[in-house]
Amino acid sequence: MKIDTGATAWLLTATALVLLMTPGLAFFYGGMTRAKSVLNMMMMSFGSIITVTLLWVLYGHSLAFTDNGNTFVNKFLGGAGALGLDGVATQVSEGLLPDQSDNVPTMVFSAFQLTFAIITVALISGAIADRARFGAWMAFTAAWATLVYFPVAHWVWGTGWLNKLGIEDFAGGTVVHVNAGAAGLALALVLGKRRGWPREPMRPHNLPFVLLGVGLLWFGWFGFNAGSELAVDGTTGLAFMNTQIAAAVAAGAWLIVERFRDGHATTLGVASGAVAGLVAITPAAGFVDPWASIVLGAVAGAACAYAVGLKYRLGFDDSLDVVGVHLVGGAIGALSLGLLAAYPFLPEQHKGLLYGGGVQQLGLQALGPAAIGLYSFAMAWIIGKIIDRTLGFRLPEEDEATGADVTVHAETAYDLAAAGGGATRARIIAEPVAEPAGTKVEADA
Repeated sequence: MKIDTGATAWLLTATALVLLMTPGLAFFYGGMTRAKSVLNMMMMSFGSIITVTLLWVLYGHSLAFTDNGNTFVNKFLGGAGALGLDGVATQVSEGLLPDQSDNVPTMVFSAFQLTFAIITVALISGAIADRARFGAWMAFTAAWATLVYFPVAHWVWGTGWLNKLGIEDFAGGTVVHVNAGAAGLALALVLGKRRGWPREPMRPHNLPFVLLGVGLLWFGWFGFNAGSELAVDGTTGLAFMNTQIAAAVAAGAWLIVERFRDGHATTLGVASGAVAGLVAITPAAGFVDPWASIVLGAVAGAACAYAVGLKYRLGFDDSLDVVGVHLVGGAIGALSLGLLAAYPFLPEQHKGLLYGGGVQQLGLQALGPAAIGLYSFAMAWIIGKIIDRTLGFRLPEEDEATGADVTVHAETAYDLAAAGGGATRARIIAEPVAEPAGTKVEADA
């Protein structure tokens, strides 16, 4: 048994980078919410780390990356061959290229994939900011990861039906972003609109948090994309460079849209644009040439800048634009492979239409987001409805007005209590908390 120590060291580093993305997401989402809900928003990301880690070890890895044994069932769900990660420590995962057999320990591969599962679940939380019970959210994370994420990972990256058909997804445009975006839309519909939306402006309370969060996400995304090669080779470098290109171009494209549409470029715009570019390049990072990353970043940045406004036209309250950025951006990236895929280091793979490939791959790249999006939406809606009817998913009206930080967690993000300290939960609820000087937070309805 031969292990590529360089690839293993890189994959361990990439795993740590991807895990850092979830605290980064907590800052990104936390800054975008109102001050009274920032801790609750950040807790939803950290809560995802807890539940998904436990379930991944118990059965998630097994359901996603082992064979079922039954030819028909294995198309949709993996088997029970690695429950509790039994036996995984002694296994070695094969590389993506013929000369990379005996590449990295399977336990390292499993840890890497665990971090993908964690952030996918955490992404959904942005659609229901300011109005969800924390306990209900934790129940949702467990149910959705089990019934949606683990099977979908098997479909695309395991030995499931989409993989067998030939769909390409280098690092998660469908498995992560379309999957999370569709679930976010379903939960936004289940929970309904925030009090006062869209009548009242509900602006981000802390834009420095947003920029810090996107900086951590951008940094971690190099592990997300370049790590997905599971090796250290030319494709790793290509994925790394394409990640940077698409993020930067998309951030610029979003700012251009803002400048001509609204008259000014914003910090929220540059942050959202960078994320849109990172989302769109994720499925294509190792499969397209750098010039194509420029095109993809520009299209994603501009398209997502307009897509975030769909919630106002269609009337669904996607609090932090999970649908407009992740569902739309992920679908654009997945579909782009049917046109732009060059596979410079993997000549045996399917090429995009512009490189001499046929329309079949383009059709497959459209099928993937459609199938995963519909499945994730339907299952998230069902799970959300069941939780709402049993545990109650949405905060009571009074608690929502007061703010989830105080009513759910008995804490506040900012120490604004009267001098003397020691304020109890009851006192904080009873006495309105003053805003810090120079900070404008929208009043409750």
